[in-house]
Amino acid sequence: MAAHPFHLAFPVTDLEQTRRFYVDMLGASTGREAPRWIDFNLFGHQVSAHLVDKMDKVPTNPVDGQDIPARHFGVILERAEWNKLAGKLRACNTSFIVEPYVRFEGQTGEQATMFFQDPSGNYLEFKSFADHKDIFDPDYKD
Repeated sequence: MAAHPFHLAFPVTDLEQTRRFYVDMLGASTGREAPRWIDFNLFGHQVSAHLVDKMDKVPTNPVDGQDIPARHFGVILERAEWNKLAGKLRACNTSFIVEPYVRFEGQTGEQATMFFQDPSGNYLEFKSFADHKDIFDPDYKD
């Protein structure tokens, strides 16, 4: 488990479809649940899927030549773990918003990244930094 796990609640339109995606595709395990929500252990973090009647449109922001959803979440993984997840998602014909690639290669902040959606349309980004000290580097400028 992470030293300080975070909690994130997010909306979904189908709990069972969400369960299958987070458990089968992303390797999460389930925790507590009720008729309108499920807690998942996603790489040591508690993410809670809450059933809603409709999803709102997500605004975007240009980053590194990509139109990035402003509301998204994910986990920073070690590179081998990131590569394994990217391979699994590709093998399952995941429709990527941003295909897995390395951005800022050879620069401060170099990171492997990929964006995709869960079955309810929530945007997820999984990353892997070349150097963990760059995660919070205050001198980084895009």
